[in-house]
Amino acid sequence: MKLGGFSMKYTIGEFAALVGVTADTLRLYEKHDIVRPRKDDHNKYRYFNDLDARNLLSSRWYRSMQIPLQDVAGLINGAPAERVVESIAAARMQLEAEIKRSTLLLNKMNEIHTELAEIGESYYQCRIRQMPGVYRIQQTHKNHLLQKDSLKKTAGVWMELLPFTFYSFRIENTRDIFGCAGLDYSWGLALLEEDQQKLGVCINDCMEYLQPSTCISSVIASSYEEDIERESFQFMLDYAEQQDYAIVGDIHGKILFTERMNGENQTFLEINIPAEPR
Repeated sequence: MKLGGFSMKYTIGEFAALVGVTADTLRLYEKHDIVRPRKDDHNKYRYFNDLDARNLLSSRWYRSMQIPLQDVAGLINGAPAERVVESIAAARMQLEAEIKRSTLLLNKMNEIHTELAEIGESYYQCRIRQMPGVYRIQQTHKNHLLQKDSLKKTAGVWMELLPFTFYSFRIENTRDIFGCAGLDYSWGLALLEEDQQKLGVCINDCMEYLQPSTCISSVIASSYEEDIERESFQFMLDYAEQQDYAIVGDIHGKILFTERMNGENQTFLEINIPAEPR
């Protein structure tokens, strides 16, 4: 767009409206030296010209492929073709990684939705399930947090893996549970073995491993503050006795979700008791 052989000049508002961006975007791009408005010495206004539109269009093209703005500035201000190709390739790889993560997240959300939608079928009802292998870190003794420096790094990493990780409990020495006065249990973040493999999570000495097992499984509800007591899942132990099953491993489970109604919290717990026919 020229008039009388000269490039037209535009105020920031005019130019922003013509090219379809905001004035703030133009100021940001000016800061990165992508567009270079000329300052009028008489009125101190900055004016953009037709060639600025070309640089702006090119920069927006690069940004549409999620190339970082600082990299776009380098491409606009002088870069060989090889660097352009490399920048697009790097952005493509980043997008592929994000799509993979988003796909895994969508699949996990579908699993969680199905699990929660089917709570009614398992609520205080016993069923036999094949439970997958689980990696777990112990972060409490009963309900008291452990002060272990060795756990802090892993806990931080696993918190970033939510919702693939989940809060789980494990009751120790449960083969003799019928003769126990109290339960020795712990809480901690856990990760399914199959998710550990999909996400490429490294294994270390802080983690426990629960073997895949056949379990008597059910869902119960408890108040937010109460300890885990044998009475809360006694009906599952009774079921084991009635069906002539032997307990063959530590009882474990997880928080499904917590419901708050009328000022009170109620937590839904999945409980799994490894068992096999006698």
